[in-house]
Amino acid sequence: MTEINLSRIEKKWQEKWEKAKAFEVKEGKGKKFYVLEMYPYPSGSGLHIGHAFNFTIGDVYARFKRMQGLNVLYPAGYDSFGLPAENAAIKAKSHPKKFTDDSIKNFIKQQKALGFSYDWKRVLWSHDPDYYKWNQLIFLKMFEKGLAYRKKAPVNWDPVEKSVLANEQVINGKGYRSGAEIEIKHLEQWFLKTTKYADELLRDVEKLDWPERIKIMQRNWIGKSSGSEIVFSIDGKKWPIFTTRADTLFGVTFLVVSAQHSRLMELVKPEEKGNVEKFLKKVRSTKQEDMDLLEKEGVFTGSYAEHPLTGEKIPVWAGNFVVAEYGSGMVMAVPAHDQRDFEFAEKYGIPRKIVVMPDGGNLTSNKMKEAYTGYGKLVNSEGFDGLKSEEAKEHITTALAGKKKGRKTTEFKLRDWLVSRQRYWGTPIPIIYCDECGIQGVPEKDLPVKLPEKVKFGKGNPLESSKDFVNTKCPKCGGKGRRETDTMDTFFDSSWYYLRFADSGNKKELFDKKKVGYWVPVDFYVGGAEHATLHLIYSRFFYKFFRDLGLVKGGEPFTKLFNQGMIHGDDGFVMSKSRGNVVDPLDMVKKYGADSLRLFLINNASLDKDFSWSQTGIEASWKFVKKVYEFSQKGKFGKSSPRISHKVNKAIKGIEKNIDGLRYNMAVIELRELFESFSSGISKKDFSSFVKMFSLFCPHVGEEIWEKIGGKGLISLSDWPKFDEKKINEKFDKAEEEFEKTVEDINRILKIVGKAEKVYLYVIPNEVGNYDEKELARRVEKEVKIWAVNDKEKYDPEGKSKKAKPGKPGIYVE
Repeated sequence: MTEINLSRIEKKWQEKWEKAKAFEVKEGKGKKFYVLEMYPYPSGSGLHIGHAFNFTIGDVYARFKRMQGLNVLYPAGYDSFGLPAENAAIKAKSHPKKFTDDSIKNFIKQQKALGFSYDWKRVLWSHDPDYYKWNQLIFLKMFEKGLAYRKKAPVNWDPVEKSVLANEQVINGKGYRSGAEIEIKHLEQWFLKTTKYADELLRDVEKLDWPERIKIMQRNWIGKSSGSEIVFSIDGKKWPIFTTRADTLFGVTFLVVSAQHSRLMELVKPEEKGNVEKFLKKVRSTKQEDMDLLEKEGVFTGSYAEHPLTGEKIPVWAGNFVVAEYGSGMVMAVPAHDQRDFEFAEKYGIPRKIVVMPDGGNLTSNKMKEAYTGYGKLVNSEGFDGLKSEEAKEHITTALAGKKKGRKTTEFKLRDWLVSRQRYWGTPIPIIYCDECGIQGVPEKDLPVKLPEKVKFGKGNPLESSKDFVNTKCPKCGGKGRRETDTMDTFFDSSWYYLRFADSGNKKELFDKKKVGYWVPVDFYVGGAEHATLHLIYSRFFYKFFRDLGLVKGGEPFTKLFNQGMIHGDDGFVMSKSRGNVVDPLDMVKKYGADSLRLFLINNASLDKDFSWSQTGIEASWKFVKKVYEFSQKGKFGKSSPRISHKVNKAIKGIEKNIDGLRYNMAVIELRELFESFSSGISKKDFSSFVKMFSLFCPHVGEEIWEKIGGKGLISLSDWPKFDEKKINEKFDKAEEEFEKTVEDINRILKIVGKAEKVYLYVIPNEVGNYDEKELARRVEKEVKIWAVNDKEKYDPEGKSKKAKPGKPGIYVE
């Protein structure tokens, strides 16, 4: 048996690919195809098995399209800014830059070990000043266009550390380091006006070749609602409230303002201040998901609003379930016709009023067990009784408009993007504050505004500890200025990186429009479904902004999106360090080889489905790789029979279709079945076609075999095999089915008979060629002799040949 040294083979071909610059590409060389995996965070612990799965999906597709003759851009980069790196560096008593640089080096080493065919010349990472310089330029362009602006917004404030915490740093309402109860503070922060493109972002979802569940999540996140804006007056000030149910206006018995509203304290009367402050201490996080899970609670502010049509006084409450950034941050509560309001009113003894009666219904307020949320006819609605709900919406809104207290409007759930982060490891926001000139953008010639390396970590925003960074000159008047110390949300980095890959070495501009025009949009984008909303919404927003600047064409950045499944450990749970069920891909590479791991990862199930790690599975993949290698080393090629030619050509056709359809597991099944048929002999040409297909999944061993059989150049850059339709003959498939049935019949007979040494098969003359004596002997593990039923020389002591039928031979054993 031929020995196979997988580590030697892997090292050899990785070096040859690098030396040949095999996967580096340029614009204009034929039809392009852009393959990209979602921007990975370079974890200090290195590549995990989820990364390996994700990258293998992309690499197989890139290799396939390359062999099909397309000019394939397949780049790699690292989403290297962010809180995890900052926290990990502090814990390791290192600097975030050193920690991140080391992580990236390790990550690249591991990616190369798995044989991914990236264009390494284009590699980029977010914390490189040559990258984040352009983040800053983009921010300034948005600032010029009015898309970047400042306003107050609620933040998580740790009173011990005296710093703002990100949502992920708040655990059960407490600071993750100090353990202090988190307070909600309102600070001036930077926003991007994503809502400018809300309508277009929603409309263009229909154009996308994306999984339907992701498109649904995008639609829901943007959340367009048509309704009415109704103006309530509180202490002479106007408070507009959005509702889709203007028909229930006369059923409003209280209003609820968000506990995080920046103007909340304007509504709080002195006698209620203590109660409100006590309540606010319970509101420990700005996280929407926390709001959804919390028990609905509130407190009376002491203020009353004036009903816009009746003048009735309506109490105003503060609640923990209203989003400060949605609408005006206040809602009208109709407990008889909204279940959330019903439960809140029950808890605090607030009355309810029925104003919509279902057809044939007879609702009674004091007997209601739950809210009636459907439509019907209006009751108890001065001047509008008897109208159907939809009709009433129109009439009530018209009446409000006549009094200048309402109008028809459209509202989106999509909020403007809060991009300020009060932490060090991110892109500095390029803004200077001057007492004389106000807010000033940093001149383009002074970019990048670099992160200072000497800062203090542990308390507050580290950038504020660097006087050299903070103190500067106003670019307008030359007087004293101070830099913005907030950094950008890391989603900013990943919202346009796919464009920079098209021209990553450009020192003069964001990117060359011609290069981006050639490569973009991304033809195949692969990553986790967890990025269905934020990353994808922001990337689409950026692309539309760049289009409006005349930098890109078209309206969408990603033509096709694919979400891979999750890998579970042998305990049934998704792999995670905390559960201790992780498998280190590098350990698997050392033991079974990179190709075996790649083959296992894409051979288990549909790529978009979750699957479990299997030790026997990777061992089976290793055995298959080994068998293919050993077969190639024999070097004995003859002529393919018509049956083998049929199998090879049919496999090429089927595998091509399955890879294009991302059914990699089905393609591997076909590949394995094809290989099993080679024992009866194959031509070098047909075996070469097999090796090309095999190399998509197992590129190192594929290259080694290709060299052994005298293939020209690198198999990675060879042409995809073409199938010959004329050589595909379905009669061979039918014959194979009959062959398999015959194997089953013989084994059944042998089981009944017990001891037997020889098997005689009697076949009708025109089907003799369908049965291979050697293969049949191998399958039943006995000596086999095949006779045509009309052969006068046949050995047939019991006349079994008379029982032979088309597709069903006679069988005799002794």
